[in-house]
Amino acid sequence: MGLMERLEKQKVIMQAEPARLGANNSENNNTLTPGFQPDEYAEIKKQVHKEVVDLMNQNSSDEENEEGDENKIRSTIDSVLNLRGVDISRTERNCIINELYNDIVGLGPLEPLLADPEITEIMVNGYSRVYVEIRGKIEQTAVHFRDNEHVMNIINRIVTSVGRRIDESSPMVDARLKDGSRVNAIIPPVAINGPTITIRKFSKNPLTVSDLIRFSSVSPQMMAFLEACVKARLNIIVSGGTGSGKTTLLSVLSAYIPESERIVTIEDAAELQLRQQHVITLESKPANVEGTGAVTIRDLVRNALRMRPDRIIVGEVRSGETLDMLQAMNTGHDGSLTTAHANSPRDLMSRLETMVLMSGLEMPVKAIREQISSAIDLIVHQSRMRDGSRRIVSISEVVGMEGDTITLQDIFVYKHTGFGPDGMRGGFVSTGIRPGFTEKMSGNGVMLRDEWFQN
Repeated sequence: MGLMERLEKQKVIMQAEPARLGANNSENNNTLTPGFQPDEYAEIKKQVHKEVVDLMNQNSSDEENEEGDENKIRSTIDSVLNLRGVDISRTERNCIINELYNDIVGLGPLEPLLADPEITEIMVNGYSRVYVEIRGKIEQTAVHFRDNEHVMNIINRIVTSVGRRIDESSPMVDARLKDGSRVNAIIPPVAINGPTITIRKFSKNPLTVSDLIRFSSVSPQMMAFLEACVKARLNIIVSGGTGSGKTTLLSVLSAYIPESERIVTIEDAAELQLRQQHVITLESKPANVEGTGAVTIRDLVRNALRMRPDRIIVGEVRSGETLDMLQAMNTGHDGSLTTAHANSPRDLMSRLETMVLMSGLEMPVKAIREQISSAIDLIVHQSRMRDGSRRIVSISEVVGMEGDTITLQDIFVYKHTGFGPDGMRGGFVSTGIRPGFTEKMSGNGVMLRDEWFQN
């Protein structure tokens, strides 16, 4: 195997400075400059890149170690620049070497953004516009690609590393990076503005309960209550809009599952960060070129029931798998966790009905609602606020059925009181209602404390 083929399949540690930068100007490495500015060295970089790849393939050796590979590539880039007589300052030369190195072994212009811990999301809108999310706010960067072909090369590098494909016949793909960050890519002819990439980053150190409390995403009493609910094997759904922090909260709640239990996680792209040892991670698979071989979330939920799970965690329910998840919750797999998109707990009930009907099984609406009300114990609704912060805005119990209606009652809510210099103001309050599943929790050896429900 040639050197370049090996480099494509392994993570090489980047030594470039983490920054949100415009590639040409090292003086502004840490600033976000709006707008696209043509790169005066673009043609040189393109030619040097091709020459370096050819040279490295000709001189490849399987005996090189990772550090030796990196030094060799950087040295080769420097030599090619010298041979071409490129007259630039040492600072600009180092910047070009870093860029080309990232292009050869990493994700090119995206590497500095991936290395920046403050950035939580990266959005590539064609080759000339790259946006990032920092502390809940979206800002445009000065980072850009050479052309659309450059973006396509990066997309192909991402999807092939996880055994997926993207082309005109299959122009959309979900994938993940080696660190677990979730990637969505969509290309022409579907994407009119050019190849588009959306990367949702996950921190190397997963957020903990202390972090959520420190960020004012939840109160200590609410987290203590949720911990008790998870340990008491209640069935919980985390709902919320896109980017509201559902998966992060699901990972935090999963940390409360005892080490002695067998956990099966099911996701489209594996991103949950569980710290327990006895975890089986399943990931859906798209169809191959012939249109066969697809493995759906629903297939995996059904198979998980045969794997003797103590807990089933589904990253997100979107369609027919909702019925299988409800059936699992109703047939002895207590303590299951999942997420779903919804604008409110009440809206979630309607969405669950719709998703059950997407399974293709004809059922009366009342029967579906009875399944939902008997399966789900708790709804934790998460929201992204106007100031960019994420908060748990309600924790609601599914009480049961009243006629044809599923009855909900709030146990904790977030009350918004206005805006201040530091962002949105408000507080978490208890409604004073003790949940009806108290007896079920005590039967599992978990007791509720009165002080949790006192403001």
